[in-house]
Amino acid sequence: MKRQNDASNNLLNIVAIPTEIQFLRLLQIHDSAFPIGTYTQSYGMETYIQEDAIRTKEELIAYCTTFLYQNLVYGDAILIREAYEAAKNGDTDRLLQLESLCGAIKLAKESRDASVHLGRQFIRTVSPLVEDTFFDNWKDRISANEIKGHYAILYGIYCAVNNVDAHYAVLSYLFSSVNGLIQNAVRAVPFGQTTGVQAMHQLAEEVVAAAGLVASLQEADISNNALGIELASMKHEYLYSRLFIS
Repeated sequence: MKRQNDASNNLLNIVAIPTEIQFLRLLQIHDSAFPIGTYTQSYGMETYIQEDAIRTKEELIAYCTTFLYQNLVYGDAILIREAYEAAKNGDTDRLLQLESLCGAIKLAKESRDASVHLGRQFIRTVSPLVEDTFFDNWKDRISANEIKGHYAILYGIYCAVNNVDAHYAVLSYLFSSVNGLIQNAVRAVPFGQTTGVQAMHQLAEEVVAAAGLVASLQEADISNNALGIELASMKHEYLYSRLFIS
């Protein structure tokens, strides 16, 4: 797989570095204790664990790398950036289109449900913290059940109205998503915390490269090539016992 390290480094020369308060806001919403329910989602990983396909640090890293590049980069990450631009332009029709697209690319019902569950929990949690008419309008649409409320779209809107640069919005989302998987793997598999820390340390470079790749993509590149992960999500509800929802 071709990496994008050079592109990522060049990108950092042109994006706006978050202010201290923007940086702290990102840290807050991506904290593992932030109450949106990411700790309940495994995105098919629990199926792999119960089938003994993830038992070592190397296998965990391989799973997370596949999820990062074949699911997040060509799915949620592009949608975040597109939603960010649409929110900046006040383009509600475009956001409605992206909302539908976000649900359509998630093949497994559990993946779609997870996206909506996280999104609704996210907007419920951050709404009291955001003073923005456009954001409030989108929250009202969700309350009226006019839209599902997918997490990636809401996150893109949130970052736009808080003036967080789109690159750092994507970068922090990718890091948080992969880190969440690592933490859930530590809970589900006989890994120690040290193994989880080592895995995330190794994956950090992949996250930076992935964020750089997203900057070169557009809506036409959206796809879902993580078919094994989607199938694992579909099989998840039939597991004998489950620690996670998806």
